[in-house]
Amino acid sequence: PQTPQLKNIIITHLGDLFPPVKALLSNFLLKYVYRKIPAWDIPSSVPFKTTLAKGSEYAFHKVPLVNTDIAFLQYTGGTTGVSKGTMLTHRNLISNLQQADAWFGSLIVDDPNHQEIIITALPLYHIFSLTANCLYFSKIGGLNVLITNPRDIPSVIKTMSKFKFSAVTGVNTLFNALVKNPDFAKLDFSQLRLTLGGGMAVQRAVAEKWQQITGAPLLEAYGLTETSPCVSINPANLHLYNGTIGLPVPSTNVAIFDEEGHEVPIGKSGELAVKGPQVMQGYWQNPIETQKVFTKDGWLLTGDVACMNEDGFLRILERKKDMILVSGFNVYPNEIEDVLARLQGVREVAVIGAPDEHSGEVVKAFIVKDNPNLTESEVIQYARKHLTPYKVPKEVEFRTELPKSNVGKILRRALRDSLHSS
Repeated sequence: PQTPQLKNIIITHLGDLFPPVKALLSNFLLKYVYRKIPAWDIPSSVPFKTTLAKGSEYAFHKVPLVNTDIAFLQYTGGTTGVSKGTMLTHRNLISNLQQADAWFGSLIVDDPNHQEIIITALPLYHIFSLTANCLYFSKIGGLNVLITNPRDIPSVIKTMSKFKFSAVTGVNTLFNALVKNPDFAKLDFSQLRLTLGGGMAVQRAVAEKWQQITGAPLLEAYGLTETSPCVSINPANLHLYNGTIGLPVPSTNVAIFDEEGHEVPIGKSGELAVKGPQVMQGYWQNPIETQKVFTKDGWLLTGDVACMNEDGFLRILERKKDMILVSGFNVYPNEIEDVLARLQGVREVAVIGAPDEHSGEVVKAFIVKDNPNLTESEVIQYARKHLTPYKVPKEVEFRTELPKSNVGKILRRALRDSLHSS
């Protein structure tokens, strides 16, 4: 099918709603001094301020709303394919807020003179930040401290030092960068009661270091754009990192299916599927992709390989598209990354499958070093001590940085593409 063409393109600038002089100055500095705005040309685009001026000419007419009306076209991250517009209704989002409130309500201080403060180091257009930080903390009357450039870790820490924050959300790469900066340990963590990690797997080494420094556990949660986003969270009273994504939130059903669509027994792995009031209507103008992710009886297929233990805790093993097949054995990059992250001298690590004529694929690790003297043989030797032989990386490549999405998630797809292009 043909890709729908955009009819209206509205262009915004950071200083659009500033007073005139400040607007001109901020836009000038960003474009010509700091060079944060590249040259661009989008024909027939309309400036945001022009749109506001034109809109002010019309009278407001209240539109009746029902809970099945679409609230957002929330686009997926596109880290494993083309981004799709997820149709999230008012009911989807309100349900997820109520689920979050049932989960975290006990952590909120019941005092009209107290205000909860959350550090928001994810862009608010990302579904995790949109629901958890913006909507939920607005619901409870909290204060959002927006970090506009989370990659500038010294600036992040400086901003955090100005607040007695009670909550932090983020991805593993952010937490990792913070705990490796000595200034982070100097912050005031006396009010911190909730640290929530999502978007990618939280590594044990990072979670344990976080708790050692802050005194608060790093709770791993799981969700998707398609589920508004939350599916499962670790209990708010968890004392230690447990390597799972927790339990399903209220009113949420989960199942794990094999390749034939049959539910697997407890402890066995398969594709995680979800039902609940937070599950999307489908993908905007994309019935083919919508049909692919829903079973005939309404389960949303997540594309994640998972298993459940006897206590109901879920563990994500890997994205199906990221699994490595070594001589017929399934290898999960998350597991190897979690091990290699504990090796002293490793700052960041990503693992993918590299083509191999003998075994189909072999494990390849990409590493950003803390210690410039760290060698490939040391990495492989360490892996051999902690992993079964077929999981040990056969290739190790050191890089100065790893490709990341706009929320800091490491992009394995970009690493795989670099193999094919080299």
